[in-house]
Amino acid sequence: MQRLLACLALQEDGAHRTAVAEQLWPDCTPARAGANLRSALCHARRIVSVDLINSVGQRLTLSPSIRVDLHLVQDAARQVITGLRPLSAEAEHLIGDLSRELLPGWAEEWLPMERERWGQTRVYALESLAQQFQGADHYLPALQAALAAIAIDPFRETPHRIAIEVHINEGNVASAIKRYQDYRAFLYRELRVAPSRQMAQLIRSLMPT
Repeated sequence: MQRLLACLALQEDGAHRTAVAEQLWPDCTPARAGANLRSALCHARRIVSVDLINSVGQRLTLSPSIRVDLHLVQDAARQVITGLRPLSAEAEHLIGDLSRELLPGWAEEWLPMERERWGQTRVYALESLAQQFQGADHYLPALQAALAAIAIDPFRETPHRIAIEVHINEGNVASAIKRYQDYRAFLYRELRVAPSRQMAQLIRSLMPT
């Protein structure tokens, strides 16, 4: 039942019974997968006093009474990315929420794509937060958001560049140079490429002659 609830939690608009059955039991025949799904639905109805899953025709959705934290964070992330969410005291807590992986430790075949989508959302939202915090001269949360984005995608240049800009704005020239050098060494070691010209120009005026 846990796998069924997690699967539906990732589908805000619900999913067709057949798609859910095939996703949860990919190694079974369609008939066996459908039977397993019916068994899981019956089990869910037996062990709790409230309906967790709504079934309308062939479509399954989580009950509206079920709160999914992921949906709340996704909504907040979309608002940050589109600029509809102003900075507030809750924005720093959002950095922690966006730093969390999706169902860590689970090895379901249907999770990699969902994790990739969530990872992209997290990175863009964290970058947006970092830029907003930096624009408000809130350098610590700006740096924390940039570092959280780097932890998700260490190859992506944008959060590294934001972190460098934060160090420069704080007057920490040595920290800015070191971050650039570390990133340049990482890219060369892993991909044999160099940072962009835009990043090089950002740091060139700080380098000793």
